[in-house]
Amino acid sequence: MSYVFTPAIASVPVVGRAERFPVRRIYCVGRNYVEHAKEMGFTGREPPFFFLKPADAVLVVNNGETGTMAYPSLTSNLHHEIELVAAIGTGGKNIKAADAKKHIYGYAVGLDMTRRDLQGEMKKLGRPWDIGKGFEQSAPIGPVVPAAQAGDVEHAGIWLQVNGKDRQRSDLSKLIWNIGEIIEHLSAAWELQPGDLVFTGTPEGVAAVVAGDTLVGGVAGVGELRVRIA
Repeated sequence: MSYVFTPAIASVPVVGRAERFPVRRIYCVGRNYVEHAKEMGFTGREPPFFFLKPADAVLVVNNGETGTMAYPSLTSNLHHEIELVAAIGTGGKNIKAADAKKHIYGYAVGLDMTRRDLQGEMKKLGRPWDIGKGFEQSAPIGPVVPAAQAGDVEHAGIWLQVNGKDRQRSDLSKLIWNIGEIIEHLSAAWELQPGDLVFTGTPEGVAAVVAGDTLVGGVAGVGELRVRIA
């Protein structure tokens, strides 16, 4: 088979392996911590909802390195959202929460970078807000840690600092919908496939960053992610 041009394949390194994890789709869960839902103007345990980013939104940052993210166009209000990412290794449809772990290859630390002003404008107009979420480099991510090496991610601490000062700090036990429940709801709407990344939501404390800021975040047992805004 030949192509009119060489296709680009997004991929993420895997801790301890030479092979890389190829990215198929990026699913993101909205408002999945109570306090973050409140700061966004919502309350209660609403049914989970999802949005997607293109696979080439990934900005891979290797362990021990600081990635560089260009400040995106058309925005003056770029927000950080630190998240645990589940990497799907075995696909499926209508996966039960109790079986979800069997489908997870590993975990990574990710950032859902958001053009908040553009997202807000689209919300007011009742239009899709892909422009606020699905732009280039909007999904910085660290290496995938195989699930067996990741520790107890369901109770792990999650945090983010900007220029050395705390912005976000919480615990994954505070997820409104836990990882298994997320995958159950997600796989009812889409058939998950190997290579899918699932961003599981961000805790409270989201705020703007500007050019020159350095973001350092992490999930206990999974690793740290460092990104500088250029």
